[in-house]
Amino acid sequence: MHRPLVITEDRDLLDDLVRIAAAAGAQLDVAHAPAHARPFWNLAPLVVIGPDLADAVAATAPPARDGVLLITRTPEDPDTWRLCVTVGAQAVIDLPEGERRLVEEFADAMEPDPRSGQVLCVMGGRGGAGASVLAACLALRASGDRLRTLLVDADPLGGGIDALLGQEESNGARWADLVAREGRVGSTALREALPAFGDLAVLSFHRGEINPIPAQAMRSVLEAGRRGFDVVIVDLPRHLDPAAVEALTRATSTLLVTTADVRGVLAAAQVLTEAARHTADIRTIIRPGVLNDEVVATSLGIPSAGHLPDQPRLPATLNRGELPNLGPRTVLGALCASLLRDLLPS
Repeated sequence: MHRPLVITEDRDLLDDLVRIAAAAGAQLDVAHAPAHARPFWNLAPLVVIGPDLADAVAATAPPARDGVLLITRTPEDPDTWRLCVTVGAQAVIDLPEGERRLVEEFADAMEPDPRSGQVLCVMGGRGGAGASVLAACLALRASGDRLRTLLVDADPLGGGIDALLGQEESNGARWADLVAREGRVGSTALREALPAFGDLAVLSFHRGEINPIPAQAMRSVLEAGRRGFDVVIVDLPRHLDPAAVEALTRATSTLLVTTADVRGVLAAAQVLTEAARHTADIRTIIRPGVLNDEVVATSLGIPSAGHLPDQPRLPATLNRGELPNLGPRTVLGALCASLLRDLLPS
């Protein structure tokens, strides 16, 4: 795999760039003269140019390309933007203020096979509505369709979505392990760290004492998830903490599981009011009750994405640690297939 290219003779700047690249898990190719950079120019996933050699690089008339950055320590210098245009850079990064962004640029450059995954959130209108079961079944169906899928448990008090899948004993990282790491999470490192079976990776909680997920940790996981997976499904708590809000702001769509009874609709309306402050596309999945689907959807003021009939055998199946049948002829399998077809781009 080709490495980012740095073009500079400034030793102090190079030391900083090497340190920043190391924080992103990247190694660099370094050219101390434009002629030395020529063999790497088109192959490097990212080109970083120091201001000391910007004019010299431009004088060689390298082919235009994306992924060129100019580094500066003097953003107020009017000559900086001339140099940016001269070398065909897409952006100027000022150090030290721009270190975080540069770490992300280096890390993105090292990601193999980047994807553009969609984030789908699932939340219950009230306790016991079945949101976690739906989230798990959606993830199973997506992975069964050969979509690289990440299932994220964002409910610290939910009992663990890994247990719902019968995977509570699986080896791999949990939230506490990721929170202990500061900074950006690479998509490849995330896939390799998490418990997985087939195309499904699962991020849940350790048993015992549970600490809230910092918003920054959720942001890092979802950013890595979008780069490394086709779909990221997040099981949200009803009471939104900062991490849940972070997930909602990144959601392509959110499914609100609502029971079709008066208290269920009233509770879902309360959850909806809070969730709608952070995301736009919210649809309801309706569980059976005394109210018909049209009344439920009209009362909430959001479209219905589907009807989820009761599954009498499902709780016993899950309690045995078995996975449900999500074939196309089953009610649950057909619902999940329909939701994925409607919510994900073709």
